[in-house]
Amino acid sequence: MAGTDTVDTTVTLELMRAISAAFNSRDVERIVACFTDDATFTLARGPEPVGRTLAGKAAIRQALVDRFKQIPDMRWEHKEYVLLGDRAVSVWTVKGTGADGEALDYQGCDLYQFRAGKIFKKDTYWKIVERKDRL
Repeated sequence: MAGTDTVDTTVTLELMRAISAAFNSRDVERIVACFTDDATFTLARGPEPVGRTLAGKAAIRQALVDRFKQIPDMRWEHKEYVLLGDRAVSVWTVKGTGADGEALDYQGCDLYQFRAGKIFKKDTYWKIVERKDRL
């Protein structure tokens, strides 16, 4: 449309692989560079019904610093990407060992929305692994 400012927000497999590589590097600045300045990142765990919402790069940066102190070998094995215009889904297994000795090995997914090639919204979900006999 003439006269309309448009930004190509089409997500590519290469972009998703680059984001996954950034997270697996555990280089916080490299990861934060993947987000828009006003991004939100909703964690799977936290005090809110949605987990915990991080708003803006500073909050995202601090949460990642804290996470990697607690789980220094955290890594994601990506199984599938689903691309939908300016949105994507990443399905993965996360592994690592917490500072308290707890082993992480569970499946999850991230729902992404992009703006101008950067993450605008990231919402994380994962399976709850319990050793108790209940549903």
